[in-house]
Amino acid sequence: MKILFLSAINIFDINQRNIYTDLLREFIRNGHYVYSVSPSERRLKKKTTLIEGENYKLLQIQTLSLQKTNVIEKGFSTLTIGYLFKRGISNYFENVKFDLILHTTPPITFVNVIEFYKKKYKSYIYLLLKDIFPQNAVDLAFFNKKSLIYKYFKLKEKELYDISDYIGCMSPANKEYLLYNKPSVPNSKIEINPNSIKIIDKKLSFQQIQKIKVKYELPDNKTIFIYGGNLGEPQGIPFLLNVINSNKKNKNVFFLIIGSGTHYNKIHNALIKMSVKNAKLLKSLNPEEYRELVICSDVGLIFLDHRFTIPNFPSRLLSYLENKKPVLAATDRATDIGEIISINKFGYWVESGDLKIYNNYLNHFTDNPNIIDEMGNRGYQYLTKNYTVESSYDIIMNHFSN
Repeated sequence: MKILFLSAINIFDINQRNIYTDLLREFIRNGHYVYSVSPSERRLKKKTTLIEGENYKLLQIQTLSLQKTNVIEKGFSTLTIGYLFKRGISNYFENVKFDLILHTTPPITFVNVIEFYKKKYKSYIYLLLKDIFPQNAVDLAFFNKKSLIYKYFKLKEKELYDISDYIGCMSPANKEYLLYNKPSVPNSKIEINPNSIKIIDKKLSFQQIQKIKVKYELPDNKTIFIYGGNLGEPQGIPFLLNVINSNKKNKNVFFLIIGSGTHYNKIHNALIKMSVKNAKLLKSLNPEEYRELVICSDVGLIFLDHRFTIPNFPSRLLSYLENKKPVLAATDRATDIGEIISINKFGYWVESGDLKIYNNYLNHFTDNPNIIDEMGNRGYQYLTKNYTVESSYDIIMNHFSN
């Protein structure tokens, strides 16, 4: 099959490690030809580029910035990206008949380009639903339900669901949310297809771990709690800072925060103002460097804003599980990642904002270091059974096995 993949995540190398490129490589491994179209954002200062390899082509379209930018530019970029993608596909893949179009949310403005190629080639459409927009923006007060922009995006959301033949949701709560809140979408097209990765085992020797800890000035005698990922409004940064501030005299814990985003400077300035000595903030690292720091840490952290009414499922969970780290998650009540963590006993969940219970679990890890390996191993086993690209590939291709 010839697969067209549309995403707002910049894909510049098929060997990148993330939930999308891992899946694309699985399609390639199974004999399909992949055409990926992704943005080359303004902040990256790169023009439109085509990269070709064996059984794949990666087209990066020059766009405005979608990530790590202000709301206004992100809005304009979201509105124009569909047009730019359609023009790019026409210029570079003009005579390619796509059998299957895989697309992701965000954004929800790929409707026109998808509709065009579905009509032209009768392509099947599979939506990997990673974001329930515009409700998530309403939850965070970016705009309200009476605004014209909300009504516009709401219409695009409906069109996107309608045009998709199948919708893969990240978790049971995502599926239930769609079934309950989107009655016009047939039950038969909605299924669970969670975030997944190609699992690659990696171990570091004691000497390697010590060398990395020295390089990044990490302590040997404290439990290291690591957070890696976006640092923006959805992550509930005020609660993250409250957690760090309330533990700044705790001699048993150390916080390692890695990432970038609109709230990076806010965190940087807050740590200075609070005179925190047991926390370190690093800008985003390349995937291998980040993974080494996860291996050197003890517990993985997940934060989400308490205002969310829609279920989210942060993909950073996968890196923690792959490296056998237990998870401490603070999220809203709608998100079911905490339920999955708790039921399967590879970590703990706290409602975002509940500082007392959060710190109880934090100290439980420091007081009982033996549970770190036990929970980490259970999490790894859960990963191998539920979050592999082989499984995601099979879920998609089962629709086309005949």
